[in-house]
Amino acid sequence: MTMRATAAVWTALAALGAAGAHAQTAQNWPTRPIEMIVPWVAGGGVDIVSRAIANGMSAELGQNIVVMNRDGAAGTIGFNALSGAAPDGYVLGGGPSTPVANAPYLVRGVRYGVESFEYICQYFENVFALAVREDSPFKTAQDLLAAAKASPGRLTYGHAGPGTIPHLAAENLGMALDIKFQHVPFRGDAPMLPILLKGDIDFGSTALASIRGQTIRPLLVFADKRHPNYPDVPIAKELGVAVSVPPGHNGVFAPKGLPKPVLARLEAACAAAVKSDIVQRSVANVGGLITYLSGEQFRAQTVADHAFKGEPMRKLGLEAKCARRQLDGP
Repeated sequence: MTMRATAAVWTALAALGAAGAHAQTAQNWPTRPIEMIVPWVAGGGVDIVSRAIANGMSAELGQNIVVMNRDGAAGTIGFNALSGAAPDGYVLGGGPSTPVANAPYLVRGVRYGVESFEYICQYFENVFALAVREDSPFKTAQDLLAAAKASPGRLTYGHAGPGTIPHLAAENLGMALDIKFQHVPFRGDAPMLPILLKGDIDFGSTALASIRGQTIRPLLVFADKRHPNYPDVPIAKELGVAVSVPPGHNGVFAPKGLPKPVLARLEAACAAAVKSDIVQRSVANVGGLITYLSGEQFRAQTVADHAFKGEPMRKLGLEAKCARRQLDGP
């Protein structure tokens, strides 16, 4: 046998061996606990439901899924870490698609794009609102907007970070009504809401999932119809404002390149977890909406959302405002 032929045989045998080992690994997976990165602080609605989906998937996979909060830089610290993880199924991401669809326009240093991940499934939607503390002098959205109109730039509001849906929603509303607010960014709803309750800011642009059970009143809901948990709260359209604000699409992500058998197991586990009592109760408790999408549907939606967001970001001048923003972590 010639040296070239011998080399070809060894190459073929090595390839077969690698394929066999790969299949064996996928077949036995998972053999140890799995980490789920949640790119927001603990305690908010996103964190609560992400922990529920992790528990539901754990039951399906037979291994613990440990939630790790890696917040900061509009969610991109967590997603940067996820994009650099080994594509073996032992590191997942859970939470909104905003850091994938929006943040690449806003944060210098993002090392990923919409095609840098595997999309496992979408499990719930987060609806957003303008809200005030219970004893706020603003009893209605009209009260709040009239005060803002009378004193441009005086009223302050908190939100979950530059370029997040709550930030975009409030800024779009201001532009539509020719009203200026003073925005105060936080690292999520959880650290913002205590400041709102203290009265240090006038209102919040927040997820309804984050204010359930607190002494906080929504004044205006950003949705196509009134929310079933807040039937007396108007939507923007009822005030004559044409503001299109999509809900927050929350799902499970993984690094690009997962073995197909592992991807299939994760997708099946996520689909089953969405139907579980723990996830159904968790979403209901925070006032969210169960909206399941398959991995491919979730991917297509995020890609389309990313393409759509570019023009609004430029229109609002957010690229220029955030151009110097740097990632403060790996």
